[in-house]
Amino acid sequence: MSGKRQEGERTIRSYVLRQGRTTPSQHRALAVLSPRFGIPFSARPLDFAAVFGRTAPVVYEIGAGMGEVTAEIALARPELDYLAAEVHGPGVGSLLKKIDALALKNIRVVRHDAVEVLEHMIADGALAGLHLFFPDPWPKKRHHKRRLVQAPFAALAAQKLAPGGYLHAATDWPEYASQIDEVFSACRMFSPGAAGRRERPVTKFERRGLNLGHPVRDLLFLRRQE
Repeated sequence: MSGKRQEGERTIRSYVLRQGRTTPSQHRALAVLSPRFGIPFSARPLDFAAVFGRTAPVVYEIGAGMGEVTAEIALARPELDYLAAEVHGPGVGSLLKKIDALALKNIRVVRHDAVEVLEHMIADGALAGLHLFFPDPWPKKRHHKRRLVQAPFAALAAQKLAPGGYLHAATDWPEYASQIDEVFSACRMFSPGAAGRRERPVTKFERRGLNLGHPVRDLLFLRRQE
């Protein structure tokens, strides 16, 4: 099953483009650092070896937020390369600043819809991993259709992951965790990974959820060997 949208199919965004304030330093980062660490959206698959200047496993992060977790993970795992997608300018500017301050050579950022990046800029079977940390849960029932994790997304993720690659999701909404579990369990190209808390930094959204008493659940799925 293809995860690509058919021509004429209605697009439902899984995010709202917030008009948050971009600080002067974030503006500077967007202007000065984007040419170094940013990648413009294109409808052609990236050559990761050319992008990063080496051959290494690539992990894709959907929705990097303000970039704290992305930068921390990349700093801890220099043997891996990370491609992060984020639509919000302040978040992209913040991540670019962190990349520069930490002299990270293994992160590149695309300011664009993360699913369109996955569809068009990543070749089939090119990813070693995919991170989906605290996606918008769209808690109201009438908004559930906006949730990112649906059957077409699972199929798309399977298409882009190499055999043996992983998808690591985390959420503090139990009902959405159940949906993520059901969707990926139903996709024949995935098998469940080990349950329990996965190794990763604590995110801003996770802290917020914990403060509200929300249970945090990590889910891991492995792309089956063909």
